[in-house]
Amino acid sequence: MTVIPCSEVKMLIRDLFEEEALALGGLVAVYEIEDDLVWPLIRTLAVTRRRVLRRLAAGRSEDNRRTRRPASKPHPAIEEFLIRLREEGK
Repeated sequence: MTVIPCSEVKMLIRDLFEEEALALGGLVAVYEIEDDLVWPLIRTLAVTRRRVLRRLAAGRSEDNRRTRRPASKPHPAIEEFLIRLREEGK
């Protein structure tokens, strides 16, 4: 098992969220998505980033992931992405 230094993990997390923001920015530009959706989406992305960094700082493992599920069924594309993501973690 390879151990990655915390500073490198933080850099990878930053890079990941930067790529996500750029991807969302491209979609916003192409599909002219309303600001009423963009601002909360980016706030949620920022909160998620801070939560991940706090978990990293606290030394939490995968076992401490939240188990709460949303009350409503996610969009099919999001649901498919989550299923694939969770399968990779097994």
